[in-house]
Amino acid sequence: MRAPYGSGPLAPAVLAVRGAALLLALVALAHTLVHGLAEPGLALVFGLLVAAGELIRRDSAAGEREPAPLAAAGALAYALLGESAGRPTTHGALQVIAVVVVAQALAAAPRRARGRRTDADRAARRTLTVGFTAVCFQPLYDSGQAERWFGDGPYFPLFPLAVLALTALCDAVLAALLARSAARAEEGPGALPPYGSLLADEVRALAGTGTAIGVTGVVTALGVAVAGPWAPAVLCGPLLLTQVSARRYAAVRTTCRQTMASLARATEIAGYTPPGHARRVAALATAVGRELGLTGPRLTVLEHAALMHDIGQLSLVDPVAGGATALLPAAEQRRIALLGGAVVRRTGAGPEVAAVVERQADPYREQPLAARIVRTVNAYDDLCGEGVGGPLGALEHLRLGTGHDHQPQVVEALGRVLARGGLARAGAG
Repeated sequence: MRAPYGSGPLAPAVLAVRGAALLLALVALAHTLVHGLAEPGLALVFGLLVAAGELIRRDSAAGEREPAPLAAAGALAYALLGESAGRPTTHGALQVIAVVVVAQALAAAPRRARGRRTDADRAARRTLTVGFTAVCFQPLYDSGQAERWFGDGPYFPLFPLAVLALTALCDAVLAALLARSAARAEEGPGALPPYGSLLADEVRALAGTGTAIGVTGVVTALGVAVAGPWAPAVLCGPLLLTQVSARRYAAVRTTCRQTMASLARATEIAGYTPPGHARRVAALATAVGRELGLTGPRLTVLEHAALMHDIGQLSLVDPVAGGATALLPAAEQRRIALLGGAVVRRTGAGPEVAAVVERQADPYREQPLAARIVRTVNAYDDLCGEGVGGPLGALEHLRLGTGHDHQPQVVEALGRVLARGGLARAGAG
């Protein structure tokens, strides 16, 4: 059960990230107030760019890593700015942080007035990553060290690109840390994914919108260095189009998932499977997949296949007692799986999802990893409902079947996930 936003105690990692961001913001604001605002025209341009990017964002959709890419690119550009129209800038790292913090706060005010939530963790992340960028770039640029390293010619853009690469890694570390804390708060310790797989997922995601944001930030900073403050208005246009496209893609993915969840409930409504069976199997299969290192698209395929793994039962004249297909003869299990795969292929869920559903009843040595996970987790939930000695008895029954029916590594991963959350039926309640 997903916890309401803002409910429950905050994890130590979340408190540490928010506390560090708050301390950095207070230091930057105090420094700017004491020493005054350097180059207020540039500060206004980039502050408005960040605020506008935050205002046109929507609440995060599933799979949308950065809901305000324009704001992120503007903040990075200001942090990487060393000249304006050929004249050196003097704003410094702390002013960059202060301007970004104020812009985010101003953009958050109308959202709160309309009753829409603000994402404190994302704001803290941006404050820390922009601060990291500014601290890495501004002192080296102002001291002339960057010019001595890279020269003042065609190789100089390598400097902001190198800083950008370090910033991306820093942001991925923070994002994975916050994602792990969110998983603990929302799904419980049993669904806690390994930090390494989350970090790998965040690093892989940088190849998409993250690259567009970073490149736009560097190009905007270089454009202002040559052409002056009007450059962001031209150079950030393509990123705005990318934001619209990415949002539409995320909306399509959300609609697809909702459709599959509705189809999965059809077997429950028709009385073929117990209430909540598909949801329980999907939640626990996703946790086991993370435990085994699945991330990104492979984890999404696993979740969708687990949601729809029983759709083939709709072809049966008489429902299976308790919906427990794991107790049927192997030939009947394979027939139901093939029928389910044929249905999934007509839903637009994708051939990868259909292949997992079709092969979930095959001997595990012939299955892809996702099908092995679905088979094992489905059997666990079925056995828990059949009175075989509760969760411990169901897990022991699966271990006895590792010679042919279940891969030992998958069963042991399931055991570790259950042990962390307490041995209970998958997602019970």
